[in-house]
Amino acid sequence: MKGPASGGLTPASGRALAREARDRAPGGSGGGKARRDASGPEDVRAAAASSATSSSPSSSEDTGIAGTAEAQGSTRAPRGGKIAAAAVDQASVWNIANLLTMLRLLLVPAFVMLMLADGGYDPAWRSFAWAAFAIAMITDLFDGHLARTYNLVTDFGKIADPIADKAIMGAALICLSALGDLPWWVTGVILGRELGITLLRFLVIRYGVIPASRGGKLKTLTQGVAVGMYVLALTGWLATLRWWVMAAAVVLTVVTGLDYVKQAIVLRRQGIAERKAALEETEE
Repeated sequence: MKGPASGGLTPASGRALAREARDRAPGGSGGGKARRDASGPEDVRAAAASSATSSSPSSSEDTGIAGTAEAQGSTRAPRGGKIAAAAVDQASVWNIANLLTMLRLLLVPAFVMLMLADGGYDPAWRSFAWAAFAIAMITDLFDGHLARTYNLVTDFGKIADPIADKAIMGAALICLSALGDLPWWVTGVILGRELGITLLRFLVIRYGVIPASRGGKLKTLTQGVAVGMYVLALTGWLATLRWWVMAAAVVLTVVTGLDYVKQAIVLRRQGIAERKAALEETEE
């Protein structure tokens, strides 16, 4: 038998090592088990090695804590990303294109007051009214271009843009007819089409949004030129020219209106078919 001087372990020293391993182990569970099971030198060495392993920084418990922290960090990142994405989506409504659309809506009451000022026949006030009307028409061209170029297209813009067009156009047509400058039937045809298409947009919005078409933009431009010429109360050959421009605007109004009705019917059929297919897949 080897003595203490030769490097051997006595039962007393074995118990001391086991107690030390137990004290060093986190929670004491490893040390307690080593103390109970250590009956010899080999067992003591194994218990000490086990205790050292359990107390090392690379233990499974520490890894679990680090993994939990990483998981929490990875969980917080997507959550923050969703919040940031939601903020971007919410802020995107307040873009330059939509602000121009809102400006056109604010110009409607200003135009009416200028148009009817001093009885509605004062050339100076009619010129100011024409300026307000022209600004509304020009900004209509810019907001659409900005929305498409800088990817600022929103559902709000798709709906509010045509409403702003119809509001300023409707106000001008009613004022002109009330002043006797434009036949009421022209105002009725144009406003009937515009209000009907607006209502149609809201009826099919559950299936999708009908965007403004090129024909619709051409119609708006033609109407703007014709109404602008009437607002200025032109005479002579310019009065004849404005009549032909208004006639072209009425034709485009009817043709594009029928095209929107066709798009709405197709959109509704597609939406119903997609919902029916989804319902059948769910039942299966």
